[in-house]
Amino acid sequence: MNSPLLDITDVACTREGRELFAHLNLQVRSGECVELTGPNGSGKSTLLRCITGLFPDYEGSIVASSMLFVGHRPGVSSLLTPVENLRWYQGLTDSVDNALDALARVGLSGYEEVRCQNLSAGQHRRVCLARLLVCQAPLWLLDEPFTALDDSGHALVRELLVAHCAQGGAVVCATHQPLGLADTVTLRLGGS
Repeated sequence: MNSPLLDITDVACTREGRELFAHLNLQVRSGECVELTGPNGSGKSTLLRCITGLFPDYEGSIVASSMLFVGHRPGVSSLLTPVENLRWYQGLTDSVDNALDALARVGLSGYEEVRCQNLSAGQHRRVCLARLLVCQAPLWLLDEPFTALDDSGHALVRELLVAHCAQGGAVVCATHQPLGLADTVTLRLGGS
């Protein structure tokens, strides 16, 4: 059996005196997609931030392979164009993928050189999705990937997730909207 790309063992997290989760155990292997669900404030985003190291105030053990985190905020510089944003992200990795091809894949052909401040919220989200295509990482951590996207954007997210898992990657996705993918494991935090 292949080694997990993510191994969470007995993890607990409390924020502002409120326990978000305790005794959490999860292994995510190549080809797997985990859907994190739960009400607002249940700890979905916090768990992703714990995995990335952005929120180190937790107990237990988290071991993860190389990952790419796309938060619910786009993380796109409005002063740069989509292609400049992607080239900046590519500079953080050893990737040699083509930013223009990634932008075409996510439906931004013709917008490559438009400053992001002139793009819609959905187009910002598509720039984020293009980042998945240029920054090679086996583990994707996505926080509300459907935010600001139309129906074709939802379909694109699903296509990207299926392709990534089929190529041996893995995904952990915090979402209020069901991914609608076969063989998805659902982990519900908080609430009943």
